[in-house]
Order: sequence, then C-alpha cells, then structure tokens
Amino acid sequence: MGSPKSVLLPVSDPPRGGGGGDDALLFKGSAMTRRGAYAALSYMSCAVLLVMFNKAALSSYNFPCANVITLFQMVCSTCILYAMKRWKIISFTVGEPWTVSDSGSFVPLGTLLHTLPLSIAYLLYMLASMESVRGVNVPMYTTLRRTTVVFTMIVEYLLIRQKYTRHVVGSVALIVLGAFVAGARDLSFDAYGYAIVLIANLTTAVYLATIARIGKSSGLNSFGLMWCNGVVCGPILLFWTYFHGDLELTMNFPHLYSAGFQVVMLLSCILAFFLNYSIFLNTTLNSALTQTMCGNLKDLFTVGLGWVIFGGLPFDLLNVIGQGLGFVGSGFYAYCKLKGK
Repeated sequence: MGSPKSVLLPVSDPPRGGGGGDDALLFKGSAMTRRGAYAALSYMSCAVLLVMFNKAALSSYNFPCANVITLFQMVCSTCILYAMKRWKIISFTVGEPWTVSDSGSFVPLGTLLHTLPLSIAYLLYMLASMESVRGVNVPMYTTLRRTTVVFTMIVEYLLIRQKYTRHVVGSVALIVLGAFVAGARDLSFDAYGYAIVLIANLTTAVYLATIARIGKSSGLNSFGLMWCNGVVCGPILLFWTYFHGDLELTMNFPHLYSAGFQVVMLLSCILAFFLNYSIFLNTTLNSALTQTMCGNLKDLFTVGLGWVIFGGLPFDLLNVIGQGLGFVGSGFYAYCKLKGK
C-alpha cells in the first residue's frame, strides 16, 4: 500500500548564505512581504487570546501552579508535532523532510545539541512570562511588556552588532516614554510583579535573538525548532514541577475536574502551540525586533479586553496617555517597516 502524498504546512525557511561586512549588520528597514504580514497578524491574534486564557486560569480560577500550565502547553505542542510529522503533514527541516531514524528520533542528536541554547532560552522565557501574568493586572502587564523592545535591541547589538535607523530608534523611544508615563501613577503597584515582568522582558529578548541566530544555522524550520524545545525542556520542567510539589498541588486543585477550567486549559494549550509557531515564523520571516513590535501592537486589544474582563486598574488619565504614546510608537514602527524606511 503506497504512502499518501505529503501535504506540508507553510514553514519558515531561514535565509541561506549571504554576504558579510558592516553593511549586512546595519538595519536596512526592508519592506515586509505579504507572507511576513500574515505571520505578524497570526502572532498578534494568538497572543491576545492566550493572555486572556492564561489570566483566566491563574486569576479567575486561582490556579496556583503557573509552571504546570507551561508543562501542559509544552506536552500538548510536542504531541501535536509528533502526530503531524507521523502523518506527513509537516516537515521539520528546510528542504527535504527528515525521515524517522532507526532510533526513532525525529531530529539527529547533533542538531538537538546545536539548538540546546535556544531550548534553554525558551524554557526561561516561558517560565518568566507565565509567572509575570499572575502578579500584574492585564493593562499594566502589557504596558511593561512593551519595554521588551529595548532589551531586544540591546541583545541583538551585543550578539550580531545589529544597528537601527533613526526612525526605529525614535519609535522605540516613544514606546518606552509611554510605558513610564503609564506606570507613573499605577495605583495597583506591585514591586515583585513589576520585577518579574522586567525579567520576562529580558528572557524574551534573549529568546528572540537566539531564534534569529541559532534557528537559521540549524537547518530546521519552525516546527523542527519547536520539537527540539519540547524534547529538551519537557523533561526538565516535569522534574521541576514534581520536586517543587506543583504536580501534587495540581491533583488537589478543587476546580481540576470543572468543565470550565478544563476548557480554559485546553484552549490555552492549543493556542500556545499556534503562538510558538507564529513567533518562529514571524521572527525568521521578518526580524526579532519586528516580532517585539508586533507584541506591542497586539496590546491594544489585550488592554481593552483585559480592562473589561479582569479589571484591576482604576481609570487614570495619565495612564491612558502613556498607553496611547506606546501605541503611537508601535504604529510608527509598523509604518516604517511596511514602507521599507
């Protein structure tokens, strides 16, 4: 019986070759392609919904174990990738798909080791991001997360000496100014929550820069990189949650068998899969900075929904002005990117 013809989903193909020199390190502001625009929109849609479901699980249901949610999301993504690869729906590599080796591995051990820094950065990013959602209300969470763009620019400069035009620097400055203005009179100030969000910003910047650097040299596409993350990080997180007592705490959670909680968790896991794919796709098709800026633009919807659904932030004119400045800065960057300035 012949094997069915493979139907491959779209994947990101890291660019090959390329010249060197200082000119390659200067941000040229290349215009965004249609495929890149679709990747950016997909990321923003998934990100808004995922924040809402994660916030619902951690706050509305008072689920105490953020790391367990991360573990569930990771296991779900890995299972989906395994099934899709087995059914020949997707490929893990650029070009010809991998065939399953005699050991049953989808990706060679050497490639897995090559992507180890990316997997570790992903684990830290996931843990910090999940914990940061708990301690800060949704509007202020999105405001503080907009400062990730500064961390991204610093990390990219340190790793690959990436430089940016005045248009980009100006839009970033406007975003940071808006974040400081919005947080100046936050009546629900939480020092621990703010610190965790800033740590999440740093880990996000390192993760995105690592995608741009290691992802393009690994020979793997977005699905392959996601598979490596799950294979490496899943066992580590499982042992951590077990020894930390999170798994036992989860088994005794009163809403564990509640239909509403289970639906929230299921949708959170599914959205996490699509979010991770869209992050890889957007970062490799566009850039780490563009990915960060897309995170800022989607905050417009996150802030509105979070304010309506979860509350937690009293109305303050200065906060609204700060939020507006951040959105204007993000919009200006998007305009420059689309126009290729």
